[in-house]
Amino acid sequence: MHYEEVIDYMFHQLPMFHRIGKSAYKDNLDTAVYFDKHFNFPHRAYKTIHVAGTNGKGSVSHVLAAILQTAGYKTGLFTSPHLKDFRERIRVNGCMISKDAVIEFVEQNMSIFEQIKPSFFEMTSALGFQYFKQADVDIAIIEVGMGGRLDSTNIINPILSVITNIGFDHTEFLGNTLAKIATEKAGIIKPETPVIIGEYNAETWPVFIDVTSKLNSPITLAEKQYIIDNTVNTSDGMQIFQVKADSTIVFPDLTLDLAGFYQQKNVCTVLASVDKLQSLGFEIGKTHIYNALKQVALLTGLMGRWQIINNSPLTICDTGHNIDGITWVLNQLKSLPYNKLHIVIGVVNDKDISSILQLLPQTATYYFTNASIPRALEANKLATMGGEYGLHGLCYYTVKQGFDAAKAIAAPNDIIFVGGSTFVVAEVL
Repeated sequence: MHYEEVIDYMFHQLPMFHRIGKSAYKDNLDTAVYFDKHFNFPHRAYKTIHVAGTNGKGSVSHVLAAILQTAGYKTGLFTSPHLKDFRERIRVNGCMISKDAVIEFVEQNMSIFEQIKPSFFEMTSALGFQYFKQADVDIAIIEVGMGGRLDSTNIINPILSVITNIGFDHTEFLGNTLAKIATEKAGIIKPETPVIIGEYNAETWPVFIDVTSKLNSPITLAEKQYIIDNTVNTSDGMQIFQVKADSTIVFPDLTLDLAGFYQQKNVCTVLASVDKLQSLGFEIGKTHIYNALKQVALLTGLMGRWQIINNSPLTICDTGHNIDGITWVLNQLKSLPYNKLHIVIGVVNDKDISSILQLLPQTATYYFTNASIPRALEANKLATMGGEYGLHGLCYYTVKQGFDAAKAIAAPNDIIFVGGSTFVVAEVL
């Protein structure tokens, strides 16, 4: 099989949540456990870090990987979804898995796939774990796909668990209260294994305290360890932080190549995680941290987080797609000077769309569109819903049409923002 044939098989024969939604979701780990045994427990051959959370888990995973790579550790990185190429999901020291490795894995195991009918994510997780073993990595950072307790990745026994934050997303699967969602995310916490919690919330903190107490797992709250209250954004898309611990600046002028304001919280989570890794014997110095944060995108291939793809007009993509993510993005847009704001937006049909639409500015010009996946809400339906919240614009039935229209209309001193869905950003990139 050619690589394109393999990808077509995976996307269309294996149920894929990101494409079709609820029908691809499984509420058990049976297939993951089966694969784990079949491949002789590959994840036991290397250390792992497990990362969950509503927002920020991808950025935290990438930044941690960049630091470990810079410190000399051969580092696997498993993330989802991908934006341009399936192989983005599985990397070793920033390099994507080879096409040949993907082809070989699918060809050799297609009879098993036909027998047990795994989901796309179950297959991808098995491939990632196996590939990291073959690559002889020292450590792999494993980002949860959704939730935690029933996620296909939750068969590992990590040396560290990280939960970035808790917000409302995938409520039909994870629960309709923050406490219920936290319970699902806390499912990645393992006995006597340290856990880092990124952000405090009065509703979720008791859940984490209860779980870690029962499992005798040391818990650290990152935002109590580190504080960033002074940030400068440079003209070349960098952020410079003054990071404090106990009112003392401990990381002066820490420079990050990711420009989103929300990265401030992620950096604190990463630094608390590095402290714990150092206590576990990892040799990571401040020089490694400084050098890594300057070039996260280069080292790990991270895309789609407040990514500037043009300067005139300023054109920004961001994959934030829930209430918390959109709120951060809008606050940052408000801080920028511009004449007019153009928003190219598409969403998936199983999100809390109304809550997102009511956050958006009525003064912007909208280009309502839909990504080319079955889960996408049709552009005309999104435009109708947007109109109920005073959002006005035209419909475009491909992302390219909507983006091209925005580029044709926007003046040099305007801003074009592309978002609402990971898949809209993916098609623009």
